[in-house]
Amino acid sequence: MTRNTLILLAAGGSAALMLGALGFQYIGEMPPCKLCYWQRYPHIAAIVIGVSALFLSTRALPALGALAALVTAAIGAYHTGVERKWWEGPTSCTSGSVADMSSSDLLAQIMAAPLVRCDEVPWALFGLSMASWNMLASVALAVIWIMALRKA
Repeated sequence: MTRNTLILLAAGGSAALMLGALGFQYIGEMPPCKLCYWQRYPHIAAIVIGVSALFLSTRALPALGALAALVTAAIGAYHTGVERKWWEGPTSCTSGSVADMSSSDLLAQIMAAPLVRCDEVPWALFGLSMASWNMLASVALAVIWIMALRKA
């Protein structure tokens, strides 16, 4: 495969993942949590990098594309751990212990809680959540970006 074909494949993969996420959000009526949004930003960057790399022949752009894919994979891995309760996520999208809270503090936490929690899985396929699938797909996209970098 040529460098441009690999770049199109990698950036197109990020575009497909973004379309899938937007489909779940708007068609499937599954609003994203904070960590879901965080996973989208590197994909957007990878799409912009991919379009730019088609017009600018520089080794830096495929490297940046690979970095963007690896960043979203890392966020997906972190999000998977939050969903599986391996560790706590951001306090703005998970629930901690309420044992030591007063009733007024608990009520304040409930009223300030976001509608979409990062530690709940709204959809899974073969036991893997969307965050897990994003992680796996993004690692594959990083490999494609690296293959494009080697062709540069």
